[in-house]
Amino acid sequence: MQTQLSDKYRDTPEGREADAILRACVHCGFCTATCPTYQLLGDELDGPRGRIYLIKQVLEGNAVSTKTQTHLDRCLTCRSCETTCPSGVRYGRLVDIGRELVEREVARTPLASAQRYVLRKLLPYPRRIAPLLRLGQLVRPLLPASIRRKVPARERNTAWPGRQQARRMLVLEGCVQSVATPQTNAAAARVLDRLGIQLVAAAGTGCCGAVSHHLSAHDEGLDFMRRNIDAWWPHIANGAEAIVVTASGCGAVVKDYGELLQHDREYAEKARRVSELAKDISEVLRDAPLSPEMFTPPAGKVAFQSPCTLQHAQRLNGVVEAILRRAGFTLTEVADAHLCCGSAGTYSILQAELAQRLLKNKLSALEKDAPDVIATANIGCQMHLATQAQRPVRHWVELLADAIE
Repeated sequence: MQTQLSDKYRDTPEGREADAILRACVHCGFCTATCPTYQLLGDELDGPRGRIYLIKQVLEGNAVSTKTQTHLDRCLTCRSCETTCPSGVRYGRLVDIGRELVEREVARTPLASAQRYVLRKLLPYPRRIAPLLRLGQLVRPLLPASIRRKVPARERNTAWPGRQQARRMLVLEGCVQSVATPQTNAAAARVLDRLGIQLVAAAGTGCCGAVSHHLSAHDEGLDFMRRNIDAWWPHIANGAEAIVVTASGCGAVVKDYGELLQHDREYAEKARRVSELAKDISEVLRDAPLSPEMFTPPAGKVAFQSPCTLQHAQRLNGVVEAILRRAGFTLTEVADAHLCCGSAGTYSILQAELAQRLLKNKLSALEKDAPDVIATANIGCQMHLATQAQRPVRHWVELLADAIE
């Protein structure tokens, strides 16, 4: 794609990066076939190719309007288009740049600005979320059904293994997951303990930075990333083998730390190292000596929902399914498994109508073969699916931990 960047962006880091991405696009349109929002709305501007043109217009100095902002807001950043693209266009990074530029040019309504501000100042902070969640869980039985479904039931917090192991790996505790589903990391710790690996939660870590980053508060997001790097670095220096992430959305972001902090002289090298060490829990278990004899899975069927951040961002499609089958679980076939469930971080809140349509389609596919449980690999997907699912929704590593024990 030919570009003529305006003077405003030609010599800026984001302008040069976006220009390189744009030039890789050959207008083929293969991406529209796998774009969830294009399939729902049938509008070229609500597909990757159309959004690429909108971002190109911004970079070339054309007028920017709320229409441009709306079409970019509707993007799930599921990156299904990247899996389809034959030219390797890094669309996810391009849309992040485009949103940030548009955010500077187009003022949002006071209500929209306040909503996004509250999400940024609440979701990434476990100590702020926890009291609100506990209150919701306390009055959950009294709430109307439509609201009750959106409040996750309280989980008991199982103790982690206490044994010291020769091998050590760090874990990202995260923000919402650490409060809403603390069993996930505890289950990962138990599974790894059986493999002779100690999982360590470093003090001082928190949100991966995704919430702020995807709401175009990039500097704020980078601060979260730096904090995690500072907390992990002493453990890395002392030989930690990997940084395990059990939320695929967070994992996709941590693996991008090196790119996102590449212009930070103080953190660039450390961020690159952190990205190298970051692994989804499925990558660790894929390469582990798991044998069928280790597991006693329950009878019944599992429908696995592969999050976009697992299959499109991290390119780990099929890895979890293979591990579950090795452990003896029976998996159902899921139609259109490449399509997003509609969670997409804060998307289910900011684009609720579209998110609900995507959720309905996804649950229809997941529940078609009457599974006993729905499994996933991302906290956002897990909570979103659970609001309407007719079956329990759990993180897949919890199923594995139960089968071991």
